[in-house]
Amino acid sequence: MQRSMRLAFTVLCTVPFIMVLGNSMLIPILPEIKANLGLTLTQVGLLITAFSVPAGATIPVAGVLSDHYGRKTIMVPALVIYGLGGLVSGSAAGLLAQPYSWMLAGRVIQGLGAGGTYQLAMALTGDIFTTQERTRALGLLETANGLGKVISPIAGSALALVIWFAPFFAYGLLAIPVALAVARLVPEHLEEKEKARLDLGAYFHSVGDIFSARGGALAACFLAGMFALLILFGVLSYLSDILRLRYGITGFASGLLIAIPVGLMALTSYLAADHLKENENHLKEAILIGLILMAASLMAIGLVTNIYLLLMALSVMGTGTGTILPAVNTLITGAAATRERGLITCLYGAMRFFGVALGPPAFGLVTSIGRLPLFTLASLTVAAVAFAAYTWLHEGVLLPPRPA
Repeated sequence: MQRSMRLAFTVLCTVPFIMVLGNSMLIPILPEIKANLGLTLTQVGLLITAFSVPAGATIPVAGVLSDHYGRKTIMVPALVIYGLGGLVSGSAAGLLAQPYSWMLAGRVIQGLGAGGTYQLAMALTGDIFTTQERTRALGLLETANGLGKVISPIAGSALALVIWFAPFFAYGLLAIPVALAVARLVPEHLEEKEKARLDLGAYFHSVGDIFSARGGALAACFLAGMFALLILFGVLSYLSDILRLRYGITGFASGLLIAIPVGLMALTSYLAADHLKENENHLKEAILIGLILMAASLMAIGLVTNIYLLLMALSVMGTGTGTILPAVNTLITGAAATRERGLITCLYGAMRFFGVALGPPAFGLVTSIGRLPLFTLASLTVAAVAFAAYTWLHEGVLLPPRPA
C-alpha cells in the first residue's frame, strides 16, 4: 500500500469498527437492560432488531446513491445520523421514566445511518485498490470489523459499570468525529464527470446483466455472509443470557468471555485475507471450510453443557466465521465495475444486516423449542448453505480461473 494512502485507509477502517459497535456493544448488557426496564427476552432483543432492520432496508438505497453521487457524499452524513441515534437512546434512558419506546426510536435512527457506512467503505476500497492488494485491503476492513466485535462487548460491559445506558452515548462520541475525519482525509474515487453521465435506466440494466450472468454465485455469497452473521449474533445473544442464568457470570466477566469467539474471528479474518491475497483460487475452499466449521460447532454447542467445552465450540464457530467473510467480501466487490459496485456490495450488506437482525430473536426460540432442536436446525441450515456454495460457485463466474 502506498504511504500516501495509509492514513486515509486507516481512517476508512474506523468505519466498520464504529458500525459494528451498533449491536456488539449491547450484547453483553442485554440482561442489565432487561432487568432495569422490566422487559421480556423478546422485547430486549428488539433493541438489536430495531437497529438492524432499518440498516438492512437502507443499505441498497445508500448503494445506489453512492454510485451516482459518490461514496463520501453518503457515508459522512450516515455516520452523523448513526451517532445521533445513539444519543437519542441514551438520553431517553437517562431522562424518561418509561424510555423503552424512545430507545427503540433512537435505535431505528441509528440503523438508518448505519446503512450508509461499512458497505460503502467496502465499495470505496474496491474503487481504490484494483490489484491483488484489494483482497488484503478488504481483509483489513473485515479485521477492523472483527476487532470492533472483540472490543465492543468488553467496552459495553465496562461502560455499563458506570451506568447501564452509558454505552448508548459512546456511539455519538465516536461516530461524529469519524465522520469529520472521513470527510477531510479519505479521497473520493468516483469522478464527477462519471457520476454526471450515469443514467438510471442504463444503470439498472447493467445491474440486471450482472445478476443474469452471476446470479447463482452472488446468491451463494449473499447466503454465506448472511448466515455467518445470523449465527454469530444469535449464538452470542444466547450466550449472554445463559452466562447469567446458568453460570452466574455477569458484567465485565461476561463481556470478556463473549470476546473470545469474536477475537478469533478477527484474527482468522486477518490471516485468511493475508493468505487469499496470493491464493485467490482458494476463495471457494475458504467459504466451504468456514461453513463446515460453523455447522460442526453448532452441533457441539447444542450438545455440551460444560462451560469450557462450550467456549471451545464457540471458538471454532468464530474461526469458521473469520474464514468465510474475507473470501465472500473479495468475490462480492470483484463482481461489478466501479459504477455498479456500490449497489452490489450494499445488497450484500443488507443481507448481512438482516442476518444480524434475525439472529437474536431466532435463538430466543430456545426457550420454546429446546436447545438441541434449535442448534441442530441451525447446523443443518448452515450445511445447506455450504451445499449451495459448492454447487453455485463456479470457476470463471465470480471465482478467478485456476492457474494451468
